[in-house]
Amino acid sequence: MRHNKNFNHLGRKKAHRDALLANMTIALIMRKRIFTTLAKAKALRMYAEPLINRAKDDTMANRRLVFSYLQNKEAVTELFREVAQKIADRPGGYTRILKTGNRLGDNAKTCFIELVDYNENMLKTPGAKKEGRTRRSRRSNKSAAAAAPEAAAPQAELELPAAEPETPAAE
Repeated sequence: MRHNKNFNHLGRKKAHRDALLANMTIALIMRKRIFTTLAKAKALRMYAEPLINRAKDDTMANRRLVFSYLQNKEAVTELFREVAQKIADRPGGYTRILKTGNRLGDNAKTCFIELVDYNENMLKTPGAKKEGRTRRSRRSNKSAAAAAPEAAAPQAELELPAAEPETPAAE
C-alpha cells in the first residue's frame, strides 16, 4: 500500500533531487533568503526545516547527520553557530514563503523563501500594531475613530512647526 507516500518529485530522479535540495538548503543558510519557484520552495521547506531543527541541539551526532545531507562545512558551521542562536526559542516554522508572481518566460509561480528570524521588516514590535481594530467588528473602529481625533490634534500641532523650518532650508 502507498498510504501518504506522495511528495513533489520536481521532475527529477532521486539523486538529482537530493543534490538540488541540498544546494538550495546551503544557499538558504548562507544567504538567509533565496528566490525560486513555488514548487521548489515547498519541497525545500520539507527538506531544510528538520535539518535546521537539529541545529538547536549542538551535539557531534547532529553535526555529522546534518553534514551528511549538506556536504558543506561552512554551511554547517553557520547553521550551528548563528542560525541556531536565533531559532533557539522558536518551536518550529523556521522558513517563510512569500509569493512574488509568475515568471515571464514560462509563467511559473515564483517566490522568496527566507529564514523567519532574519527578516527585520517582519520582526516589528507587537506594540506597533493599531489597537482597537479588528477584521470583523466595525464597533471597535468607531470607538477608535472617536478617540483618535482628540488624540491626533496635539500631534498635528507638534508636526506643523517642525515641518515649516525644513522648507526654507531646502530652498
